[in-house]
Amino acid sequence: MTILAAIRREERKIEKQLGKLQHRLNGIRTASKALGHSAQSEVVGAKKRVLSAAGRAAIVKAAKKRWAKVRKQARKAGS
Repeated sequence: MTILAAIRREERKIEKQLGKLQHRLNGIRTASKALGHSAQSEVVGAKKRVLSAAGRAAIVKAAKKRWAKVRKQARKAGS
């Protein structure tokens, strides 16, 4: 039963956070309406940032290099 109680507590916590976020969103929408139609289109018009394949490959390569360095140091410390 403790797992179920923990899940219900987490559900209440998330619902409370959702309520706060919805309240903030309503405030932002109200401010946008007060500023006029042009401000509303700016808020809605935010575009998702896209990462190129080359950029992603560079990030992956750098991460592998960092992890290789960590593993190398761990082997030295273990020996």
